[in-house]
Amino acid sequence: VQLQASGGGLVQAGGSLRLSCAASGLTFSRNVMGWFRQAPGKEREFVAAISWSSGNTYYAGSVKGRFTISRDNAKNTVYLQMNSLKPEDTAVYYCAGYYSGSYYSPDSYGYWGQGTQVTVSS
Repeated sequence: VQLQASGGGLVQAGGSLRLSCAASGLTFSRNVMGWFRQAPGKEREFVAAISWSSGNTYYAGSVKGRFTISRDNAKNTVYLQMNSLKPEDTAVYYCAGYYSGSYYSPDSYGYWGQGTQVTVSS
């Protein structure tokens, strides 16, 4: 299983970024993909998740209405469109493949990408 995240960078508050996560080796039809983030000194937290098969989406309250998760089944890629970015969104963002349990817990994900840095300046 390989998850390759990309698209991070430095952006001003109010700006946008789109993260991508290219996945291979997963059983896509039964799997959920998630995005998590971890800021310095903080625990890894849930951002969003999407079902490969149904397209159902799940969001953390702090990003709902600003972030959109989507997937391209043909490309085996999951995206995270981030709009209206805030300095508190600054973190390393990880994509992850779901294993079992709650979609909102990092403990439920068994496969992780390498992370991509997102920095939002004020």
